[in-house]
Amino acid sequence: MMHNLLFYYLLFVGLVAAENGRQAWLRYAPLPRGHSTPTLPSTILALNSSASSPVYTAGQELQKGIQGIFGKRLSVHATGKQASSAVVGTASQFQKLFGSNPVKDELIEDGFWLNVKGGTVQILGQNERGALYGAFEYLSMLAQGNFSNVEYATNPAAPIRWVNSWDNMDGSIERGFAGKSVFFAGGHVASNLTRVSEYARLLSSIRINAVVVNNVNANFTTVNAENIAGVARIADVFRPYGIQLGLSLDFATPMKLGNLSTYDPLDSEVIAYWNAVTQQIYDHIFDFAGYLVKADSEGTPGPLVYNRTLADGANLFARALQPFGGIVMYRAFVYNQLPDEGDWKADRANAAVDYFQPLDGQFDDNVIIQIKYGPIDFQVREPASPLFANLPNTSTAIELQVAQEYLGQQCHLVYLPPLWRTILDFDLRVDNQSSLVRNVVTGERFKRPLGGSAAVVNVGLNDTWLGSHLAMSNLYAYGRLAWDWTSDSEEILQDWTRLTFGLDKTVVDTITQMSMASWPAYENYSGNLGEQTLTDILYTHFGPNPQTLDNTPWGQWTRADHTGIGMDRTVSTGTGFSGQYPPEVAAMYEDVETTPDDLLLWFHHVNYTQKLKSAKTVIQHFYDAHYEGAETAQRFVQMWQSLKGKVDDERFEDVLFRQSFQAGHSIVWRDAVVNFYNNVSGIPDDAGRVGHHPFRIEGENMVLSGYRPYAVTPFEAASNATAIVTTTNSTVGTATAMLDFASGVYDLAVNYFDLYGGNSTYQVFVNSRLIGEWIGNAVDIGKLGHSPSIYLDGHSATRITFPKVSIKRGDTLKIVGEANGVEPAPLDYVAVLPAGVVD
Repeated sequence: MMHNLLFYYLLFVGLVAAENGRQAWLRYAPLPRGHSTPTLPSTILALNSSASSPVYTAGQELQKGIQGIFGKRLSVHATGKQASSAVVGTASQFQKLFGSNPVKDELIEDGFWLNVKGGTVQILGQNERGALYGAFEYLSMLAQGNFSNVEYATNPAAPIRWVNSWDNMDGSIERGFAGKSVFFAGGHVASNLTRVSEYARLLSSIRINAVVVNNVNANFTTVNAENIAGVARIADVFRPYGIQLGLSLDFATPMKLGNLSTYDPLDSEVIAYWNAVTQQIYDHIFDFAGYLVKADSEGTPGPLVYNRTLADGANLFARALQPFGGIVMYRAFVYNQLPDEGDWKADRANAAVDYFQPLDGQFDDNVIIQIKYGPIDFQVREPASPLFANLPNTSTAIELQVAQEYLGQQCHLVYLPPLWRTILDFDLRVDNQSSLVRNVVTGERFKRPLGGSAAVVNVGLNDTWLGSHLAMSNLYAYGRLAWDWTSDSEEILQDWTRLTFGLDKTVVDTITQMSMASWPAYENYSGNLGEQTLTDILYTHFGPNPQTLDNTPWGQWTRADHTGIGMDRTVSTGTGFSGQYPPEVAAMYEDVETTPDDLLLWFHHVNYTQKLKSAKTVIQHFYDAHYEGAETAQRFVQMWQSLKGKVDDERFEDVLFRQSFQAGHSIVWRDAVVNFYNNVSGIPDDAGRVGHHPFRIEGENMVLSGYRPYAVTPFEAASNATAIVTTTNSTVGTATAMLDFASGVYDLAVNYFDLYGGNSTYQVFVNSRLIGEWIGNAVDIGKLGHSPSIYLDGHSATRITFPKVSIKRGDTLKIVGEANGVEPAPLDYVAVLPAGVVD
């Protein structure tokens, strides 16, 4: 028997060496050689033997985790009183069996008590879900080599710790960057729900308690009889992990599916319809969590169509759910009338308070208003939404986004908790008293019965779940913070790193340094001083396109012109947005002198020559910050390369590919933004960098055969506003140039465009020597999961670098590009870079 156990343990050790990311932070990898081993329990006593019970799951998880970490397989029992057993269950189950309750502190719903002292292992939850959370906590300690003798209770900051999935019934995912849906395929619930079970396990381990499985832009067929039965299968998979299922609704379903002539929330037939649908759902899913509703926003139907209030709309669903204990998460993201850019007073940011504040106190108690962290839309920096201060008589939840819709779409490393903390730690000063956003959304500040958070988490069938190994730190951290918003972002990151990549201190320190620098770097090169993320808001939300923020009806304006930039949101001369905050905060934002520099352009329209507190002008800060951000992204590549041999090859190469992409794309961002504002303002860069590229060879300046120049739109997306493309989509093009650089060793960087719908092939030569070759297929094969582009623009622009190439002055550089599909082997420029030069 012992030989068999050893065999399986060694087999397990061998298997974990080949890592694909699917186990995420629940790898339960063996501890490094030489690491001490604690006194382990002899058996596991799980106080519920029902397979659908979270306590049963906890017993199985403890068995799996201890076997993985220590190679010791423990038996699991539901009865017995062995002193050396690890006991997991609820406090009431423990008392029933043992006649006593060792929990010394009060537990609230989902809370747990962990006692690991003197060989004792007691994991007791207030409910079964809490017991499972405690089991994961214990295993997290063991997996990190933490064998502390501890005894403590921990309770959640708020009862609502949800994730929202933007999955569609056809299997696609809106703003999904990691493949198809784990929930749906072909208009139905997926037949194989293995990945759903694995996902539920991950979420339970970070104490998420509900998942809305479908898109907020909901399809009315979600609640037909077939799909209700289908999502009930998902709920069955969730249940052993203590996770409840929720659904997004199409407000007009009574008309689209129910054959009614109206969806007026006060119509008796509509009320009866939703009551019947809700009853049918609970007949299939007894622990159904509730509804998520997006209405009257971006063209979605809602109560405003019938001149009803948003409270009328929310209460329609609340009253249908109330008998069953369900809740309504009603999104505050409401705007259907697009503002007029010609009106200096118009401001989309005002909408949430304008719509919801007059209704405070009119929402039923099982309604939670789900508020995006900022007033616009998941931007790289926004002020805290003032709506948090304007609903003292209504339960609220903060909406965050793990899916990096505007923040690099998992192709750029951006560790999000430091951004979230700028909002959650902000003091709104309601009634001149401490009013931290985190205390508002938990219900503590205004003594509300419900509250918490929801995060958009668009996992897909990709083994890495989010498309990127490093992006998973954001999901892990969201769960940890939702439980305790005071948790330290860096400590959470280090726990995640140890669980995901192992205990090597160099690995932990390096990933920590990269991740903690990542949001400031991204903000620097994507849009700073509160100007929002300068991406293309009309298309993919991925690459740079500052032109699209203005001269469009979407209200994400910068109001940039040849003399100044920024939205005037003051009460005195602007849109009045600053006045939506309580007086102390409003006064701070009203005055340009007291407004923090990092939100200056959010609240004020100023000249480009306006001096910041750093004494730099706005425009010079723009130039400097974008160069600094791009330089930081280059360092991420070197830092990750230093971990070769310390991280398994599969994940090392995958992350290296993404960091190399980010390094190149950060330069695309840098150049696009600084060139655009240099062109608009006419003010030169004091450092002489903008428009000055002595190491570049522009494609249009090379000798071309089968290639032709192509004017890129927007102009700032290409160096010198011009690329080269093959003359036809079946042509092989060549571009040659004499290298007029001192003889030496250089990095050769080629900027090109990777379009969706074609896989061009490229070769680069110095004289007749092949330096490298590649295929422009990263978006087609899903290696990069960002929203693709079919145009030559800031989304498709990218770079490949060939390091340490020896050249002599007078050598001939030649690039051969072969078009494929819609992609005409497009090239922008070649940079011949001396050591240490970023261009």
